[in-house]
Amino acid sequence: MRHVQQASGPRGLTRQARKAERELVNAPKKKASRSGASADTAASSHTLLEGRLGYHLESALLVRALTHRSYAYENGGLPTNERLEFLGDSVLGLVVTDTLYRAHPDLPEGQLAKLRAAVVNSRALAEVSRGLDLGAFIRLGRGEEGTGGRDKASILADTLEAVIGAVYLDQGLDKAGELVHRLFDPLIEKSAELGAGLDWKTSLQELTAVEGLGVPEYLVTEEGPDHEKTFTAAARVGGVSYGTGTGRSKKEAEQQAAESAWRAIRAAADARAAEQAAAG
Repeated sequence: MRHVQQASGPRGLTRQARKAERELVNAPKKKASRSGASADTAASSHTLLEGRLGYHLESALLVRALTHRSYAYENGGLPTNERLEFLGDSVLGLVVTDTLYRAHPDLPEGQLAKLRAAVVNSRALAEVSRGLDLGAFIRLGRGEEGTGGRDKASILADTLEAVIGAVYLDQGLDKAGELVHRLFDPLIEKSAELGAGLDWKTSLQELTAVEGLGVPEYLVTEEGPDHEKTFTAAARVGGVSYGTGTGRSKKEAEQQAAESAWRAIRAAADARAAEQAAAG
């Protein structure tokens, strides 16, 4: 794939916005609410993040990747990280899809899609982001800062995709692919081991049938504005709640709840089997 060069500067910005972006690159970094590390300047904090990523990126590009729309709107209309997120999502999807395609030559398209969905989802991306402490480096507006935005799964997932997009623009597809492999290969390997568990609702139904527990049902609630709803689901079997999950869609929340319930029921079944084996 042809290497894409980053444009030398954003077009269509006001003089105030350009000034704000320059200040953003050089401004002192506020101490992050979640981070145990304290950096005196944005430059030093970026060096810390680059060390965790393993790449040195052009400063303005990294800043943009870390700029949430809430911060951009409060600072004169700076470019947000949403375009980089769009790009990084495609890069991540391509690398993961290529890896799964080569690793599982006999799997049909439907099962490959489930494998990919087990790796490329907001929950998984958020966990990878937490491993990098990425939330400590995100530029957030005061409102998002005050409501725990640094640990919000959707913001963490979107920012990680934006960072992957920035690595692609600055370093090319090979380096971006190396980063994806380093961060996501453990998840890719885990997804292959899960087998049928990749579709957690189906897997839970199969498991509860084997265990004689009945058919799972899902109780879903939602909160937040229409453009940014959060769904919470509880997976219940025989009137007992075995797991909960959250997501940006009802489907995602139910899948996470089903996974949690599947693991709880599977662990209990394994424990019973171990006790019986020991007793026998």
